[in-house]
Amino acid sequence: MNLRFFFSIVTISMFIFSSCNSQEASKKQGSSGEGIYAKKEFLKEWPEEGSQKSTKWRGPSGEGLYVGKDLLKEWPEDGPEILWSYETLGKGHSSAVISGDFIYTSGMTDGTGHLFKFDLEGNLIYNKSYGPEFNISYQGPRGSPTIVGDKIYLVTGYGVLMCLKEADLETLWEIDMVNEFGGDTIRWGYCETPVVEGDVVYATPGGKKHNVVALNRNDGSIIWSCEGKGELSAYSTPLLFEHNGRKILTTHTASHLLGIDAKSGELLWTHSQENRWSVHANTPVYRDGGLFYFSGYGQGSGKLLLSEDGSIVSRSWKNILDSRMGGAVLIDGYLYGSGDKNRDWKCIDWETGKDVYTSDTIAKGVVIYADGMLFAYSDRGELALVNATPEKFDIISKTKVSKGSEQHWAHPVIHEGVLYLRHGKAMIAYKIN
Repeated sequence: MNLRFFFSIVTISMFIFSSCNSQEASKKQGSSGEGIYAKKEFLKEWPEEGSQKSTKWRGPSGEGLYVGKDLLKEWPEDGPEILWSYETLGKGHSSAVISGDFIYTSGMTDGTGHLFKFDLEGNLIYNKSYGPEFNISYQGPRGSPTIVGDKIYLVTGYGVLMCLKEADLETLWEIDMVNEFGGDTIRWGYCETPVVEGDVVYATPGGKKHNVVALNRNDGSIIWSCEGKGELSAYSTPLLFEHNGRKILTTHTASHLLGIDAKSGELLWTHSQENRWSVHANTPVYRDGGLFYFSGYGQGSGKLLLSEDGSIVSRSWKNILDSRMGGAVLIDGYLYGSGDKNRDWKCIDWETGKDVYTSDTIAKGVVIYADGMLFAYSDRGELALVNATPEKFDIISKTKVSKGSEQHWAHPVIHEGVLYLRHGKAMIAYKIN
């Protein structure tokens, strides 16, 4: 991801079904990196869903929406109180992840990735290495770990999907998605947080044959493999959502948004979305049959409408909101987020796609939501508390993130009245209730 740049008509493919099911994917491939998994048998039955809940990228629902009540509606003049900070995480851009009474994140020192575990008071429980991390451009881990019970899942910047034992980080299984699935360590490294539901983990290797995969999370065996459009991955964490009883996985590859049946691996539809660097870092937003997609470098955004069975999409509207990496939140019929080339913060009507307001009061950045408020974190280190209202970009309080290092790109997380913010080498816990 040019992590600096990084965050700078409908095509219906009903004929690709046969190439996306597990029977076709299990055939031997002649090209380098595609034949390895021909030796493994695909599962004949879908694994039963486990009872353990998975953590998610961008909060409990995966939509940047956090549970919170009685949060401060105005901060002290010098910003919210810092409860604790830890300033030796090393390099990286992964967010805090909360599971039970513990906080996890990852960092890199001297080319080696480390996973950190803290209690809620900021006491370090462990700092354990898990292997080589991305050490080329904007160094360190990109995606965040996913915690499910006694297991941790992560994708390194080099494209190694790992399943680790939570207690001591013993490697239970791992798959090199470049060598084993024909993927590619794209220009700025893999940036993906594993999506887990039940006993299934989803990932986007970006190979010609193994483009998007569903694996048994307990042993790494393939459930299905979908060819998609055969494009490289595009720095995106997929969205898994349910539409009229059908579970659909949607994710970006280099030039297309894909819609895949999450159970069978059938490619349902594709939608063209290109930009200069093939960077599509934002996870789409789904609500009531509508799917919002968006990416940077002036490409903009749009809303797709799904057919009743989810097998066809049509575009409802387009907008110039071109967030490179900051996400968006949908609150009471309005989308909130900021642009890239079109740098303003925007409020967009979900039904019409029209701008309700634009504002350049602070720099572009990340947005999350809790308890009636937007929390905006700009790439210049501004942290702002904003009323979530379509009337205007109503900044109530603002402070500057001074701890940490390098780029202000990691997405904040809110848990039990505390905002956890990762800035390079530092994790900072702000009291916001």
